[in-house]
Amino acid sequence: MPALVCLSTCPDDASAQRLAQALVEDRLAACVNIVPGVRSVYRWDGRVHAEAETLLVIKTTDACLAALTARLPTLHPYDVPELVALPVAGGLADYLHWIDAETGTARDVDAP
Repeated sequence: MPALVCLSTCPDDASAQRLAQALVEDRLAACVNIVPGVRSVYRWDGRVHAEAETLLVIKTTDACLAALTARLPTLHPYDVPELVALPVAGGLADYLHWIDAETGTARDVDAP
């Protein structure tokens, strides 16, 4: 199954941890990296904002994207949460297999 890296931001580490935990528990992500201390500059409601945020790097598969897209807004504190999915062009075969196994039904693969 083709792997994806999805990006999302949260307003703080606590909400990022809750979201990451839920996505992995629900098997919508094999792994979520939580990267604190990012600074986002964006336009919202006609104004430019600059805010501290926490970045989520979500490793999943193409098969999980629809469910992830549906679930993320139910967990996220933002009215319009970021979710950007990027295809993985390549990588270590064992790691890509692990992503597939952990987001699917197979349970015979251990984490790297």
